Amino acid sequence: MTRKTVVYFVALLLVLSMALAGCGQKATPTAAPAATQAPAATKAPAATEAPAATEAPAATEAPAKPVTIEVYYPVAVDAPIAKILKGYIADFEKQYPNITVKPVFAGGYGDVKTTIQTTIEGGGKPPALAVMLAADLYDLVNADYIIPLDDFIKASPDGQAYIDDFFPAFMANSKYDGKIWSIPFQRSVVTLYYNADLFEQEGIQPPDSWQALAEAAQKLTIPDKRWGIEWPSGWPYWLFQPLAIGNGQNIIKSPTEVAFDDPKVIEAVQFYIDLSHKYHAMPEGVQKNWGNAPADFAKGAAAMIVHSSGSLRGILKQANFKVGVMAVPGKQPGTYATVTGGGNFYILKGVSPEEQQAAWKFIQFVTQPKYAADFSIQTGYIAARKSAYDTDAMKAYIQKVPQAGQIKDMLQYAGAELSCMNLGKVRNIFHKYLQAAYNGEMTPEEAMKQAQKEADEALAMFK
Repeated sequence: MTRKTVVYFVALLLVLSMALAGCGQKATPTAAPAATQAPAATKAPAATEAPAATEAPAATEAPAKPVTIEVYYPVAVDAPIAKILKGYIADFEKQYPNITVKPVFAGGYGDVKTTIQTTIEGGGKPPALAVMLAADLYDLVNADYIIPLDDFIKASPDGQAYIDDFFPAFMANSKYDGKIWSIPFQRSVVTLYYNADLFEQEGIQPPDSWQALAEAAQKLTIPDKRWGIEWPSGWPYWLFQPLAIGNGQNIIKSPTEVAFDDPKVIEAVQFYIDLSHKYHAMPEGVQKNWGNAPADFAKGAAAMIVHSSGSLRGILKQANFKVGVMAVPGKQPGTYATVTGGGNFYILKGVSPEEQQAAWKFIQFVTQPKYAADFSIQTGYIAARKSAYDTDAMKAYIQKVPQAGQIKDMLQYAGAELSCMNLGKVRNIFHKYLQAAYNGEMTPEEAMKQAQKEADEALAMFK
């Protein structure tokens, strides 16, 4: 099969998968004001020191002729994203008066991708720049929608130092076929939140294994009043992945190979089910409470929840108790796991070289340490650059909200998010059978074996 045929076929698959999936995205509670005082957290897994700060590449000259670029942007959290980004754009345009940036806020991640896809397939001109899911990389490359960024990086002063300043766990989603295709921007990790006051009152230590997690959840459950833990299924694969990683086997092996039917993955599915059926510490079946779980936790209706790190600020605003944060415990004592998520900057094909260059300048500008720190503080996302944590603003914020630093340190336990060829279809397959297992319609083994079979078929043409 020729590459042209593959590209055409992938484009068709993208249209179908987007229509089937609806491509929603994780939502998080309303962000708290920057000055909110957070209560001290109980101890979390050991933190690691961030490497020394590295400055962003020096700014290059603005283009001689005026150029206008569009930036398509999702609003995936309940922070004032539009207001924040418009402020950064105003600062950018002061430094580059010949570049005009027009932001287009196109709903969620799926909406941004669908709009771009529809525009390109219809023969229209795409935006110069867009923030889309980091996990969409392979589909975007195969559909020939984006360009690699290596030439921009090489041409930038200190370009390699700039790239090296991003956390490796985030940059892992940017590389394919020996090239860099995107720059991390708004990124998150799966987080276990726990009521530290309640743990202390009951004499319970933060769990360090599956067994400890199950026993703590069981002890803290009060029928018809409080669940020991809530584990939503808003994005089933994403919140499930730490269980698989924590049992020694991620669900993704390579861009063309998944491990849905691995015995360790099946065991992880069974543990999730056991939390409700064996320990009676969690609601049974698929938990369609993504948006409600943080509020349940904050008002005391759940002693623990598994959710996005982007929920931290909203939880701290609502909770009247000490909030603990940590990675999800693994099966074996002393092990932990999480998984990265969120969106990256991509430069699109189909626009002029001048627009692409202007887009690269904008990426460099808004990922400077001071803006990366400010964006993290205002939204709840993890700052993607190590040097953002050396800024005075971030240091002051972590003094007030130590959980923000603890969440950043969880990157040491992060595995790769599910990302592969034909992602939309493969993801839908996994969701279908994972939820069938959660609802008791199939055994974990039956569900994962069928998911593996169908995923292998969806990936066959790419091998």
